[in-house]
Amino acid sequence: MQQSRALTTLVTTGALLSLASAGWATEGGGGMYPNGNENYLTGALPPPGFYVLGYASSYRADSLRDNNGDELPVDFKLRVNAVAPRFIWVSDLPLAGGQLAMHAITPLVEVDATVNGQSQRKRELGDIVLGGGAAYHVSDKLHYYAGLDINAPTGQFDKHDQVNVGRNYWNVEPLLAVSYVQPSGINADVKLMYDYNWKNKDTDYRSGQEVHADYALGWGFGNGWVAGVGGYAYRQVTDDNGPNVAAHGNRGKAFAIGPSIKYDNGKGYFVTAKWQRESGVANRARGSEFKLRMTLPF
Repeated sequence: MQQSRALTTLVTTGALLSLASAGWATEGGGGMYPNGNENYLTGALPPPGFYVLGYASSYRADSLRDNNGDELPVDFKLRVNAVAPRFIWVSDLPLAGGQLAMHAITPLVEVDATVNGQSQRKRELGDIVLGGGAAYHVSDKLHYYAGLDINAPTGQFDKHDQVNVGRNYWNVEPLLAVSYVQPSGINADVKLMYDYNWKNKDTDYRSGQEVHADYALGWGFGNGWVAGVGGYAYRQVTDDNGPNVAAHGNRGKAFAIGPSIKYDNGKGYFVTAKWQRESGVANRARGSEFKLRMTLPF
């Protein structure tokens, strides 16, 4: 019965991801936020100006996990590739003791999924993210950013399709990102988020609330390079509500870790890269992902 519910949700509602991870906890398994998307410097916003960050990711999953974390006997393959430009404006205007900052993300997503021999592929614009907040620079090493992101249902959604790029509901995500940065020595970053999801009116399904964090921990070598580990931790904290929701509420959980690097030329350009493998997964797909992020100042 549990397997049947999982497959029904996956095949009929789709919505396997907005940028990266997927499964079936929360509607169709994905979430608004691509877990593990951030890396080093996540809480250290640059000086006032306009910036463009480029995110690229490639996610691969070949198994679905049940409520106990066991693999379901399902022929399942998921491939998600994404490119997402992020436009950031950092002002010199004060906000709550910090600097006002605003941003927008426009993800371009390709999803290719196979479930028990049924396949579908889509390549479209995903759900757009709009956000703002305040950036703080406590010292030359310690920085943080407090903000609020709003995820708009701009991506295509059809409840009859196997996969969808869009989620078809609104989402609000308060967040706090902290970075400890130094050329030589320990570098540490964490981005904490809480997701509140509205109902998908086409399916009468409301995904549960989620708490999750991206992290990175590495060592700076004094030449612009940092190497270490990074990943994410994810937990769904309230039940899903809607048709065919299992008694356990479809609450998902996952943890990911892998090697992570950063290069910063000290002149406003930096690039980060990591590979992360998921473990401790429940009610979601389990896979691995490569992520790349780079910035160019204007």
